Amino acid sequence: MTELLSALGLAIALEGVLYAAFPGPVRRVLMSLGEVSDQKLRLGGLAALAFGVFVVWLARG
Repeated sequence: MTELLSALGLAIALEGVLYAAFPGPVRRVLMSLGEVSDQKLRLGGLAALAFGVFVVWLARG
């Protein structure tokens, strides 16, 4: 459980860095998400999920 909370905290911190360092581009990306189809968002989410699992697998292997 400690590792899960650590990973969640790290993800939130990295997202915060993006908002702090690049507020304009992040705002434009978030606004453009409304124009993307559900299917493309779903595929992007699945790709991010697979990449995240792969990174964890590499780090723990």
